[in-house]
Amino acid sequence: MGGRVLALVVFLLAWWAVTAAGLIEPLFLPSPGAVWDAFVQANTWHQVAPGVDRLVQGEQGYFLWEHLLASCQRIFAGVGAAIIVGPLLGFAMGMWRPLNTLLEPYLNFLRALPPLGYIGLLIVWFGIGDTSKIWLLFLAAFPAITIATINGVHSVPRDYINAVRSLGANRRQALTHVVLPSTAPEVLTGIRIAVGFAWTTVVAAELNNGIPGIGGLAYLSGTQLDTPLTIACIVVIGITALVLDALIKWIGVLAVPWKGKA
Repeated sequence: MGGRVLALVVFLLAWWAVTAAGLIEPLFLPSPGAVWDAFVQANTWHQVAPGVDRLVQGEQGYFLWEHLLASCQRIFAGVGAAIIVGPLLGFAMGMWRPLNTLLEPYLNFLRALPPLGYIGLLIVWFGIGDTSKIWLLFLAAFPAITIATINGVHSVPRDYINAVRSLGANRRQALTHVVLPSTAPEVLTGIRIAVGFAWTTVVAAELNNGIPGIGGLAYLSGTQLDTPLTIACIVVIGITALVLDALIKWIGVLAVPWKGKA
């Protein structure tokens, strides 16, 4: 822990030294203080311009935490749907090979597509509202969860199933007591990967009509050459991703305590 704090302090000092020495123009790399001021301004009421009495709320009419909350709501909707559909389809494909043979090429095709490749099509189909954004996040998360579930089913040793069947368990009991518990760790790993990938897609999802939204604010501030605010948004996006990942790992420890144990 101490090493990580020291590394962060060294990074901030180096950042401050480079900007203080004027080695890089503030447009390209603002100082840590400027980024902090942008963060504070985005979370408070402030003057619309120096010398003007009118106050405005945060950025683009919302506080930064409201932008973050809007993005999280879209993430939870899109990834939440993927968490429901992905394991169901993955389990079916893993247990029934004809279905796996039929759908696997399409699943891999979808997994290989970059989100920006089909965001325009989703906007045509569903408009520029939240529906297209949620669909994009769903499609970003769905393949990883499904493939992880398929791999989990295929990795269950056949001897385990044969052993419980020889002890008198029927097919349903073998599935619920052997296959599902053995597959659960892989599913949770897939969910962790999917959430991370969906979170990296949030800026693409919010390119159009993404306000409120932390990705939309990062994109808009970049187009307006407001580099301090852009970096502040990037930092918030990164910290939120770390928190979400730690939360999923903690849930995994509670939900699948047998993971990694013989």
